Amino acid sequence: HTPNRSRNGEKDWENDSTTSSNPSNAEYTGPKLYREPSAKSNKHIIQNALAHCCLAGKVNEGQKNKILDEMEKSEANNFLVLFRDSGCQFRSVYTYCPETEEITRLAGIGPKSITSKMVEGLYKYNSDRKQFSQIPAKTMSASVDAITIASHLWQTKKQGTPKKLHPK
Repeated sequence: HTPNRSRNGEKDWENDSTTSSNPSNAEYTGPKLYREPSAKSNKHIIQNALAHCCLAGKVNEGQKNKILDEMEKSEANNFLVLFRDSGCQFRSVYTYCPETEEITRLAGIGPKSITSKMVEGLYKYNSDRKQFSQIPAKTMSASVDAITIASHLWQTKKQGTPKKLHPK
């Protein structure tokens, strides 16, 4: 007989493995189309950036909380901050899907969706310095935290006579 293995030890081990493996098999109950989240999510980076950089301070608390709330509700793993220009003025948060390269507005001011052609500058958030720095890359990737779009896209001049905007 083998001294290393007691029947007891084996039994316990078996019981352990069956109890711990059952719940994990039954955990996901969503639609079959669901793909496992891509390896990396920048959600906490963006939330950090909003709290300490983009929307820091009492003045921005309402907007910040609203956007953080939207991010919590979102299924996305990748988020992008949209800046007005290289001055890094916060405008909105977008979700970014690296597989389809779709950039869709989640909250804030800006185009409903952004194509790669519209993107002008790419930025990465530095959590130590609590600031964004422009990265020399030209292509979108999951490692980008913020973008700027071509400035003419912000001009909202509509043809015809200017109408006064009435808040709804």
